[in-house]
Amino acid sequence: MAGSRLPRQLFLQGVAAVFMFAFASLYTQIPGLYGPEGILPARRTLRPQGKGRWQQLWETPTLLWEAPLLGLDTAQGLELLSLLGTLLALGALLTRQLRHLLVYLLLWATYLSVYQVGQVFLYFQWDSLLLETGFLAVLVAPLGLPPNHKQAPQGRPGGVSPHEALPFWLVRWLLFRLMFASGVVKLTSRCPAWWGLTALTYHYETQCLPTPAAWFAHHLPVWLHKLAVVATFLIEIAVPPLFFAPVRRLRLAAFCSQVLLQVLIIITGNYNFFNLLTLVLTTALLDDTHLAAKSSTSRRKRTPSSWPKALLAMLTLLLELAVYGLLTYGVVHCFGLEVDWEQHIVRSRTNFTFHQFSQWLKTVTLPTMWLGAASLAWELLTALWRWVQVRGLLQKLCAAVQLSIFGTATVALFMISLVPYSYMEPSSHGRLWTGAHRLFGTVEHLQLANSYGLFRRMTGLGGRPEVVLEGSYDGLQWTEIEFMYKPGNLSRPPPIVVPHQPRLDWQMWFAALGPHTHSPWFTSLVLRLLQGKEPVIRLIQNHTPGYPFHKQPPTYVRAQRYKYWFSHPWEQGQWWRRQWVEEFFPSVSLGDPTLDMLLRQFGLQDRSPPRARGSSNTLTQVLYWVRKQLSHLEAPSLLWGLLGAVGAIKVMQALLALPRTKEEKHKPAPQEDSVAASKQASPAPNISSSSQTPRRKK
Repeated sequence: MAGSRLPRQLFLQGVAAVFMFAFASLYTQIPGLYGPEGILPARRTLRPQGKGRWQQLWETPTLLWEAPLLGLDTAQGLELLSLLGTLLALGALLTRQLRHLLVYLLLWATYLSVYQVGQVFLYFQWDSLLLETGFLAVLVAPLGLPPNHKQAPQGRPGGVSPHEALPFWLVRWLLFRLMFASGVVKLTSRCPAWWGLTALTYHYETQCLPTPAAWFAHHLPVWLHKLAVVATFLIEIAVPPLFFAPVRRLRLAAFCSQVLLQVLIIITGNYNFFNLLTLVLTTALLDDTHLAAKSSTSRRKRTPSSWPKALLAMLTLLLELAVYGLLTYGVVHCFGLEVDWEQHIVRSRTNFTFHQFSQWLKTVTLPTMWLGAASLAWELLTALWRWVQVRGLLQKLCAAVQLSIFGTATVALFMISLVPYSYMEPSSHGRLWTGAHRLFGTVEHLQLANSYGLFRRMTGLGGRPEVVLEGSYDGLQWTEIEFMYKPGNLSRPPPIVVPHQPRLDWQMWFAALGPHTHSPWFTSLVLRLLQGKEPVIRLIQNHTPGYPFHKQPPTYVRAQRYKYWFSHPWEQGQWWRRQWVEEFFPSVSLGDPTLDMLLRQFGLQDRSPPRARGSSNTLTQVLYWVRKQLSHLEAPSLLWGLLGAVGAIKVMQALLALPRTKEEKHKPAPQEDSVAASKQASPAPNISSSSQTPRRKK
């Protein structure tokens, strides 16, 4: 069985990159979201309740409790944690020695600390997914500094510790839960767009932040959209069980399908770091042979040395063909695929009912849990077999301790994850072992396991709802307040902001789906605009002169709800068209009874003014200086700059490593091998031939 050393290294680098993007993206938005003059000041979330220090830390696990010891308020503590997280993740991405268990533990603890005070602006599924993945990275990361050379550590066959593959299996299980649940909830939600296979005819224009490519994808033929929905169900529901297939080529096919789906989503939508994180999870489907060119090349040269190997290869091929045939038959049968040769299209329709799907889901939910348990049992047996092969008493004892700790942690996390996984099927959820429920309840606030279900229902079937803020000095002439990223100006093309997540723009999308009372933070946003608070204005327009009220705050602010659609291909110079629907938020001014009533109702009044920020603190001055240097950069530019710097450093590292690689290739044979060869050789005439033997082995 091929090892997973290279995929684990790729996974750890990927997790570090996603942490870097997440921290850097959040850092640019902290003053406007959580500062003393922000929409939801973070200081309101951390108020001592008279409990003990450790109990307080356990119930609300965040390092920000210690910010006052450094002379910082909560928002400054958030900035410090975000900067440290960005630098630490950057170091782990660039330096192999920093891909250590403690480094990833710090990254996870830092993001969890930020998450605890993030309120509604951090309540996204990808934030929970990053925390769960980050904790798995803690277990996957090596305990000590891995050696750079390819020699196996003494006593360990192949240089692999017996426990190393166990935590990495949890990454595969997480990917399975994410994709399978995301496919299932689309049908359990009874959304007519998903059941009618028309979801993608709406998705591209109604998603939060489309890209320019989404406009072109939206105008593809309807039959192609429906076929793409069928492919989505295939990739998200039928393919994930292949993650645990014993045949490597089946796992590779599953890997390719998942990568294809995520790349297409990245091209057509700005989903921040979510799709990048999902791509990182897919590394768990690979092994060293997939990634090592030398191994694959040498493997191609080999031919089966005996008839049992040839028979096994033939049976494996037949199994693969059977799986592909079964998948093809299932898709054609369930979705009634028919080729219309006259119109040159493929017709599709849903050939099963909601009741049939519910019965199928009830039938397969527990077996998928048992499939995961069986796969985990195989990994445990494999780890035990590797432990048996460890030589040396001390090495065997250390390996046994590590295997016990990581094996127990892996089994415990698997049991915990079954609870949120079973949410999609209530009867299976109720049949779980009560111990798993208790264990999950104990650690639920640590975000070690979460339930997932992306794009559950398709919104905006009658047009994309969009909230447009307006300001005025006299209450008669109104000027629209345009955001940097979300749709507003009809002639402005959709932006490309990935991997940045403009969290205010995202919440504006959710706010448009209901009344403003369902989004209490919106009242605070209106208040800050009336007060002319610069940190909040920078969330809307980073280039202050682009904000229409940069010289003087508006006297009145209101919000209107529109419906937006992508423009038709024949409409030149426009990307959107829109229609007014209703007033979303009434016209208010400072001191307005309506505004004051809403602020009291939602508990958003500043009962106690923030304490003055001291500038004598050196750490405070450093934070202020860094903020001042970066304030003129737009967040996407900052993140792309970080990515470009990482790429440049990686290229330099590769170029510097070339001379060493060439030296190793041309280095003479090891002295021990040549001595051994010379002992077996005859005197002068055969010296040259005997000295070449080790080179052929190389």
